[in-house]
Amino acid sequence: MSPARPAVSEPAPDFTLPGTDGSPEGHRDYTLSDLRGEVVVLVFYPGDNTPVCTRQLNTYTAEVAEFEGLDARILAISPQSVESHDGFSRAQGGFAFPLLADTDKAVGRRYGVLGPVGFYRRSVFVVDADGVLRYTHRAVAGLSFRPTAELVDAVRKAL
Repeated sequence: MSPARPAVSEPAPDFTLPGTDGSPEGHRDYTLSDLRGEVVVLVFYPGDNTPVCTRQLNTYTAEVAEFEGLDARILAISPQSVESHDGFSRAQGGFAFPLLADTDKAVGRRYGVLGPVGFYRRSVFVVDADGVLRYTHRAVAGLSFRPTAELVDAVRKAL
């Protein structure tokens, strides 16, 4: 069975995943459908504490102000545990968005971001306020990532 590959103009597959939240408790569940009414940027990244992923998430954090005024929410998703995300986030001085744990890769499978040997491919999706995909990018080789300006433009188009 080949993995799903939802496309632009299709409903974004719903999910609930545990993630970091910066609160004293440190964790909570995130459900995509609970965020209806907001544009959501889903950033799938292969792994905590890896060079390109670290640069990507630090870049998006440093440039998060570019999303201000757009009412967009960023969720970063990888297959590591929430505990791994905690350590990664602490080591980097924190990120401007939660890191969600897709430990069984079920969400990655539903979004068609798993490569041939089961690793996450660096991918980004923009989901509009009605829960419809408005931008999709699945990397073939994950040595680079989509620039913030491109994502901000995709968010603007999704409004």
